[in-house]
Amino acid sequence: MMRMMPMMKMMTGLQMKGWVCGLGTLKKMIYVERERDVCLRDEEEGNRLREIIDETELFNSDSVIADYLPQLSWFGNRAEKRFIALQEKRDVFVQELIEQVRKSKGETKEKTMIEALLSLQESDPEYYTDQMIRSLVIVFLSAGTDTSVATMEWSLSLLLNHPQVLQNAQSEIDTKIGKDRLVEESDIAELPYIRWIMNETFRLYPVTPLLLPHESSEDCTIEGYNVPRGTMLLVNQWAIQNDPKLWTDPERFYPERFKGVEGTKVGFKLLPFGSGRRRCPEDGLAIRVFGPTLALLIQCFDWERLSEEMVDMKKGQGFTMHKAEPLVAKCKPRPEMQHLLAQL
Repeated sequence: MMRMMPMMKMMTGLQMKGWVCGLGTLKKMIYVERERDVCLRDEEEGNRLREIIDETELFNSDSVIADYLPQLSWFGNRAEKRFIALQEKRDVFVQELIEQVRKSKGETKEKTMIEALLSLQESDPEYYTDQMIRSLVIVFLSAGTDTSVATMEWSLSLLLNHPQVLQNAQSEIDTKIGKDRLVEESDIAELPYIRWIMNETFRLYPVTPLLLPHESSEDCTIEGYNVPRGTMLLVNQWAIQNDPKLWTDPERFYPERFKGVEGTKVGFKLLPFGSGRRRCPEDGLAIRVFGPTLALLIQCFDWERLSEEMVDMKKGQGFTMHKAEPLVAKCKPRPEMQHLLAQL
């Protein structure tokens, strides 16, 4: 529950400003979560982290013409130099965090990600070098933040356009958790409707629609096509998860479709984190953050669209699939939850 408190305090402060929630608030909530996990010392470090993540997101959303027309590779040199400079900035920042944790090891009550990696370094220093630790932390900070924000935004947008689903989710939480305590991470296993909403969001709006590039390790045949060894392969996750041959009425937001078919029963029809050796290493963490955060937002707040118009669900551009128009909605604390929010 401790990891959720900063987020809830931010939301209670938000309602004092007119009950309007935008993408910036959701992003800040995820930033707070990441900052706790890597043990940042102060606001200045938090600002440096956010600047680096924002710059990374901006770079990922750009299209480099040389990627499509190799003849113009000279034109892409500027983008390459930008990326190298960004990489150096990230390495310096994360190395400072590593040295900071080394010096203060054991002083924090909660074990952070860097502390865990430094412990592994002691047992296997040849593998868990500082460079390896930096790479793992950078992936955790940058990749997980952007996708978590996008997924949360898509989920809330879907719920705002389907108020009955939102009401069903709220009723499930009220019935199974009650109104005398807040939802915790361990409760998600007992909240199937929340899990169905999560899965349906993953299905309809996968934030990495083409997953990460794969490469064939040997000659193979895919759907009748001969694929030589060493060929780059892109998996169209969005097409699979919206295929009418695999899903009934695939364009419909219908969480109940996952009733009784969660987990392995879904098979390769649902691939929010990919599969195999290139599966997203943050899948477990992403679900542990997304599930409780979504449940808390539903449990503690009433949500409304700004007007009678439906939330625009157009997709944006970039490696991560954000909404074209950032979500802005009204939220206010539920009267029956005020006593709990006041204690945060």
